[in-house]
Amino acid sequence: MAAAPVWSVDPRTGNPREQVAVEATAEEVDRAVRAAHAVRGALADRTVRAAFLRTAADLLTDAKDRIVETADAETALGPVRLTGELARTAAQLRAFAEVVDEGAFLDIHIDHEDGSRTPPWPDLRRYKIPLGVVAVYAASNFPLAFSVPGGDTASALAAGCPVVVKAHPDHPATSEVCAAILRAAAARHGLPEDVLTVVHGFEAGVELVRHPLVSAAGFTGSIRGGRALFDAAAARPTPIPFHGELGSLNPVVVTEAAAAERGEQIGAGLGGSMTMGSGQFCTKPGFVFAPSGEAGDQLLKSLTETVSGTSAGVMLDHRMRDAFVSGVAERAALPDVETPVTPGAGGEHTVSAGFLTVPARRLAQEGPHDALLEECFGPVTVVARYDSPEEITAVLSRLPGNLTATLQIATEEADGSAAGLLAELTPVAGRVLVNGWPTGVAVAPAQHHGGPYPATTSTSTSVGATAIERWLRPVSYQSTPEALLPPELREDNPQGLPRRVDGRRA
Repeated sequence: MAAAPVWSVDPRTGNPREQVAVEATAEEVDRAVRAAHAVRGALADRTVRAAFLRTAADLLTDAKDRIVETADAETALGPVRLTGELARTAAQLRAFAEVVDEGAFLDIHIDHEDGSRTPPWPDLRRYKIPLGVVAVYAASNFPLAFSVPGGDTASALAAGCPVVVKAHPDHPATSEVCAAILRAAAARHGLPEDVLTVVHGFEAGVELVRHPLVSAAGFTGSIRGGRALFDAAAARPTPIPFHGELGSLNPVVVTEAAAAERGEQIGAGLGGSMTMGSGQFCTKPGFVFAPSGEAGDQLLKSLTETVSGTSAGVMLDHRMRDAFVSGVAERAALPDVETPVTPGAGGEHTVSAGFLTVPARRLAQEGPHDALLEECFGPVTVVARYDSPEEITAVLSRLPGNLTATLQIATEEADGSAAGLLAELTPVAGRVLVNGWPTGVAVAPAQHHGGPYPATTSTSTSVGATAIERWLRPVSYQSTPEALLPPELREDNPQGLPRRVDGRRA
């Protein structure tokens, strides 16, 4: 049987643009993984790794016009958004180069022999080493920053792991362009191009997570798809770490005092955040607690004006568009649910933004309204009107895990009186914001982009410097002669690496 073609499709029309590749067979996936495994030692030199990452960033930047044009043609995300995403992608690569140069990610600990302790200490030296080949599953909604050249790939390469990427079918041409650039960057530093490979096709993705030479996987996508791969990773004869980002409501709590103080501003901010990128951000605020009464009404009036002024948008593909249209229709048909601005089909190829409202008490117990506590991908949010703080507590206790949780407070509540609400939000999310909006994830050392299941399948972050930790494992050497130790663990520390010696930072 001939391999199935992989087409680049214009989401603005639903028409195929060009055939980019063919879906990889099981044999081709096997060859890609074995080739990556064979060259894993080539990434051992940290200096070369860092230089490779910087060159990759430079070459991606140099190819900006081509990348943005290609990505826009098959995602409809627009040149402005994609130009910013490309800059973020290059910045991630450079940031991980700095992480590699600095060396703290190696987490070096040296404990000298000490017979006076009970029990006695032998000489122990510990650091972290790369796991091996990493499988990366590209995201639909970020064709650059969470796809072939994105954070999973950048952090895995920084750790010293070769990468095989399963390209997302929504942007195969962009994937191929970026893969060629990364492979060219590797060649410039004498690295084998197979430190980065791309495969296409659903079955290729399944074969990839099952391959015995794949040592870990990173995924960004749906709960259904991510959970299937997570289960496959766990069911292997040798289970592997699976770091998946699956889904998130990103709840927002607006206090009554905040709504009274600046309801108009909050409504406008919410409208801008939930419709950004046609509501296709993983951090979209998809569930909002707003007070009943006049203050909450003012917030909703502002939200209505903002969302009503939003033009119809194109989603990443027609399957997502159809799921959005049917999903909001099902939710809107539930008892006591109102639609101040009705979300749905904006045209044959577009969607219109909107929001739903429901009394918070409807969500305090299990029932048909539970659908409102599930992510609906696209430009819609659910506003739960509450009558008391107890209703917020009751509904929060039923929320699934999230990437973010936001608290909107008044100026007077910054004195600590809102601490209780902040404490209630903390268990449900990996990043907690006060008086901000969750769309936009800074690539910073203190960033955490993850959260309790189903937001993610592990406790790790996929954004920020510590994302590199996902692809490493610790190893200790005991009573090992100096000449046999890895250079990073030798006594003289010629590389000047940060480390802890006998419990103290050296």
